Amino acid sequence: MNLQELTAAARDTLTVKRVYGEPYERDGITVIPAARVSGGGGGGSGHDPHGQDGEGGGFGAQARPAGAYVVRDGRVHWQPAIDVNKLAGVIGAVAISWIVTRARTQRLNAKLALVERKIDHRIAHDRARRRRKADAA
Repeated sequence: MNLQELTAAARDTLTVKRVYGEPYERDGITVIPAARVSGGGGGGSGHDPHGQDGEGGGFGAQARPAGAYVVRDGRVHWQPAIDVNKLAGVIGAVAISWIVTRARTQRLNAKLALVERKIDHRIAHDRARRRRKADAA
């Protein structure tokens, strides 16, 4: 595919028709589907010392449902699409973060409890020593 064909393909791919679907109507309600479309591409050309020319490139596009505009009784409202994969990923990340944070917190609390017991033991030991010293005097 040469660069001009690549450019033409990109232009045909990234059109408003990719973002907004054909409206359809049922029972007096019109629905206009919409999507998030992104894409990118690159290309180049050159020649080598032997006088050979070459060119190449690539292009990629991605489309995901965004939602739909719903027209009912002359009023328009947006109905967002739910991306179940993204939702599952976010829930999974939150769960993993909670598990890791909980484990670290429990370890820190255990270390803190040990330090507190050592301090309490040392205070009790010092008090007993002072009492013995006072009793001896």
